[in-house]
Amino acid sequence: MSAKPVEYFETREDQTVQDDFYGTIVKDPYRWLEDDRSAETAEWVTKQNNLTTTFLSQIPFRNQLHAKLLNAWNYERYSSPFVEGDFIYWYKNDGLQNQAVCYRKNNKIENALEEVFLDPNTWSENGTSSLSSLSFTNDGKYAVYYISHAGSDVNVARFVKTDDNTQVEPVELKDIKFSGADWYQNDGLFYSRYDFKEGDSVLTSMTDSHRVLYHALNTPQGTDKYIFGHKPDQKRRYVHATTSEDNNWLFISAAQATSGNELWFKKLNSDNYSNDDDISLLVDDVTHDWDFVDCVDDKLYLSTNWNAPNQQLLCIDLKKYQQIQQNDPTVTSFTAYPETYTTIFAENPEAVLSVSRAGQYLMVNYEALALSNVAQYTMGGVKVRDIALPGPGTAFGLGAKRHEDVIYYGFTSYVSPSAIFKLDLETGVSELYKMPEIKIDGLSDFVSKQVFYTSKDGTKISMIITYNPNKVGSGPAHTMLYGYGGFNISLRPTFAIPVAMWISLGGIYAVPGIRGGGEGGSKWHKAGTKFSKQNVFDDFIAAGEYLIKEGYTTKDMLCGRGGSNGGLLIGACMTQRPDLFRVAIPMVGVLDMLRYHKSTAGCGWAEDYLHSEQGEDEFKYLYNYSPVHNVKEVLYPATMITTSDHDDRVVPGTNSYKFAANLQKTSINAKDAENNTTRPVLIRIDIDAGHGAGKSTSAMAQEHADIQSFALFNMGWKGFD
Repeated sequence: MSAKPVEYFETREDQTVQDDFYGTIVKDPYRWLEDDRSAETAEWVTKQNNLTTTFLSQIPFRNQLHAKLLNAWNYERYSSPFVEGDFIYWYKNDGLQNQAVCYRKNNKIENALEEVFLDPNTWSENGTSSLSSLSFTNDGKYAVYYISHAGSDVNVARFVKTDDNTQVEPVELKDIKFSGADWYQNDGLFYSRYDFKEGDSVLTSMTDSHRVLYHALNTPQGTDKYIFGHKPDQKRRYVHATTSEDNNWLFISAAQATSGNELWFKKLNSDNYSNDDDISLLVDDVTHDWDFVDCVDDKLYLSTNWNAPNQQLLCIDLKKYQQIQQNDPTVTSFTAYPETYTTIFAENPEAVLSVSRAGQYLMVNYEALALSNVAQYTMGGVKVRDIALPGPGTAFGLGAKRHEDVIYYGFTSYVSPSAIFKLDLETGVSELYKMPEIKIDGLSDFVSKQVFYTSKDGTKISMIITYNPNKVGSGPAHTMLYGYGGFNISLRPTFAIPVAMWISLGGIYAVPGIRGGGEGGSKWHKAGTKFSKQNVFDDFIAAGEYLIKEGYTTKDMLCGRGGSNGGLLIGACMTQRPDLFRVAIPMVGVLDMLRYHKSTAGCGWAEDYLHSEQGEDEFKYLYNYSPVHNVKEVLYPATMITTSDHDDRVVPGTNSYKFAANLQKTSINAKDAENNTTRPVLIRIDIDAGHGAGKSTSAMAQEHADIQSFALFNMGWKGFD
């Protein structure tokens, strides 16, 4: 099988656009693509999508693969149920609905009928509006829900009275971004937003002044009260408010970067809850993470990597600390006063600790190399029991409100569809609640195994490889190598229809736990950041080399794929080792490392990446691996960049658009010597979509059909029997 060579159009270059970085002149001829409101940019997007569609339409098995994906996705998917007030709520997707629907039934009435509470499928004609979050008052009488339109991180909020499901005025709050929704009794809620100035592009403008506000029900948004972030010395990039379940305390996390945060607190009462008085620093150490777990009476439970790279759980006596602050107003951190806190769980050097409150207990997950090990403890740290899981994989949804005596948690792995279990917290009896029925060929034969390989500097890396031994056989197979490696985020084993489809077609799916991620705690994360970022790329390249050396695959059957920070990973690896991969799929990637910080909240990523304008050494390090700036006239893998026109997190004009233009220009001159053809370089741009959250079922099915058919076609796959 072969396709017609791609006939690229010429992307206009402006050679006058350049920057001077400490004496190094860097040209940026495609900077005009950063203007998301330009007619020329819109025309470029349309022409690129036409180019991509033309190529993909030549793949003979693409439509069949799309049909198989839709058929596989057509199964009932349930969330864990949860109780709010008199009702029990849950989410369900009948199969091919673009968005899951929120259902409920009255928990106080025997044989009550279920009803639709919220149906996001009615919010837009094409399924591009989604439910971002849903939060209830303690008595369940009011709820607020956030809506994302076209995949944007910017949300609108609507309020509803739950007894009759009627809207509460005002109809919407606007410009909410990276926000919780924490109620104070039934009066109103705390939320976060950025202020967008007139003329700003919501999709690209820099956002560095995040604010917590208080909104009172039945009042205009213009009268909302500033709580935190409006003072010059409180200017922060990310602020987030949390109230204790008893509504006695307000906690505010404030950060300039994606790791490390201050923590502020305030005792709430009926006179001060809606103003910024009496907010004090609980801890001023932004070099560590301080994450809220629970607050019982005046005892705050915090998970932190302070003196504990794999996390520890502390309990802080807020009243004691307040007394110290009242005697000495200069005090800004509880850590200087050991009498104010106790250690509930110390660091485990072998596994990363995560904790959630479940009824009157704590559910503790000691995650070893991204695999869950769960146990139940008292609030004082006394072990009650281990929770038996179905096998190696990921447990999730382990929390519940304080009055609950039952929790519903999920379990999944690469070979196990997400199942829901019901656990009685008092007896420890766990039973299967919901198990989906998946239509994937050979699913029961899938196996996952963990292997270890050595990276360039001798570091041992874990990798999970999943395949169907009945289809792979003894020879090499087409392999998808997926990675992330950033922001202390772990790639946990999770079942996904596209992955299962790839395996059912005889493929191998491999996921290494590379540095920069959270698989080994904060030390592992930091070993892949800033001036150590190259470790991330070396780890991924070594994973590919291991798979080839061990006979799992060959260079002509290896596809590298990753999204967001993982898109950077693929962009850097394909420009450093173009010979290693036959196919590369950088998705919604951070690709211009000299200008990523110029848009939205990108500047907050410098804690992982460095910043080109904060020193010559930082500039040189970034310039050395920035994918946009390291494209050369060599033979690159067949490449399909994926992004979305409404991605307001990793802005496409700064990153994906310019990378595509550079690759297309150079690929014309880089022939495949063996076949005397060029390998295609395409960019697939979703319209009315964002960074990925809330993407409709139909859009996901088409996207993965395109990605997999592109990869398989360029590996020489012959199609279905």
